Amino acid sequence: MNAAIIFVLLLVLMLTGMPVSISLGLTVLTFLFTMTQVPVQSVALKLFTGIENFEIMAIPFFILAGNFLTHGGVARRMINFATSMVGHWHGGLALAGVLACALFAAVSGSSPATVVAIGSILLPAMVRQGYPKRFGAGVITTSGALGILIPPSIVMVMYSVSTNTSVGKLFMAGVIPGLMLAFFLGLTTWVLAKKNDYPRMPKATWAERGAAFRKSAWGLLLIVIVMGGIYTGIFTPTEAAAMSAVYAFVVAVFVYKDLSLKQVPKVLLDSASMSAMLLYIITNAVLFSFLMTSENIPQAMAGWIMDAGFGQLTFLLVVNILLLVAGNVMEPSSIVLIMAPILFPVARTLGIDPVHFGIIMVVNMEVGMCHPPVGLNLYVASGITKMGITELTKAVIPWLLTMIAFLGLVTYWPSLSLWLPNLVYGQ
Repeated sequence: MNAAIIFVLLLVLMLTGMPVSISLGLTVLTFLFTMTQVPVQSVALKLFTGIENFEIMAIPFFILAGNFLTHGGVARRMINFATSMVGHWHGGLALAGVLACALFAAVSGSSPATVVAIGSILLPAMVRQGYPKRFGAGVITTSGALGILIPPSIVMVMYSVSTNTSVGKLFMAGVIPGLMLAFFLGLTTWVLAKKNDYPRMPKATWAERGAAFRKSAWGLLLIVIVMGGIYTGIFTPTEAAAMSAVYAFVVAVFVYKDLSLKQVPKVLLDSASMSAMLLYIITNAVLFSFLMTSENIPQAMAGWIMDAGFGQLTFLLVVNILLLVAGNVMEPSSIVLIMAPILFPVARTLGIDPVHFGIIMVVNMEVGMCHPPVGLNLYVASGITKMGITELTKAVIPWLLTMIAFLGLVTYWPSLSLWLPNLVYGQ
């Protein structure tokens, strides 16, 4: 009964158009102060202890690194390198977009940042070359979603905070699925481009490829620093985030010189406001998680599922449907922070690996970012392309179907996610 009251209250507040973070906080406070005897002091204490988490520090650093790279010309050099490698195939510039999104995803940790950085440069170039605008928008909107699957990933950090799962293991688990999804999105792009005979570019010589690689090497080196540092144990994911922010600043300002020192305060301010927004969501979600636990809702749900005889396969199918539906009304960070504390205990009871479950949630978030009504990537792409959401939704359908098929593969093939973390960290 209490669970029903909590969720109805949350839904009503969200339907008023109130931001998810405020809806969460108000739901918790209203319920605690009217229907329980929980003292105010314990709520205040939970607010502070909930975000007193070393892993959370990674979020502002990854946001800062992504902003330096977005403004610092790294994306343009990555696109040039990607174009030199695959530009001569059918739909070459579109394939370069998929590859560039995968590379930029590996340094930014953010999906919208990837869409902005790659899309704002590549989409006008594709239109000039004779590609239909819808095709280019479809490629970039969906490939940009790789930003939260290919590590480092802000969404993975949030899942780690919600469930006490190792961030390092989650980052390692995202590598193979991320590369595989990039391949499938590229394959879909190539098939459509070949079918419609979209433009190809002249084949680059190895000398041109070498020159493009050298120019983009400073940006690509960040992938080695972050993943190599975590892999070898030189630093933790949080320390890796701090390193990436410092490195991105040096590369943008002193190496590529695309960002002047006068512009740095604006980048810092933008990063601070985005970090504050995310941390506010996390704070309210921590309170919501506290309420769920104090009312024994996850435990009751786990008991009900076990009594109903749900196995792993059925439970994972239900989880995917639930998360895809949630993707219609909420953005990824909110979904992870609300759903993870509820679903995670049930997954553990059924013997599902926490890291595998985290990757399933992240892939669901990727799909949610590319479909309406609140698909964040659609709105970002709409701002770049000046296309309406309805038109964009039609444009992304082939890639969206590919992503949903890939979600099924990730869900029911745990080794795809777990092989690399098990290899690096041991069983």
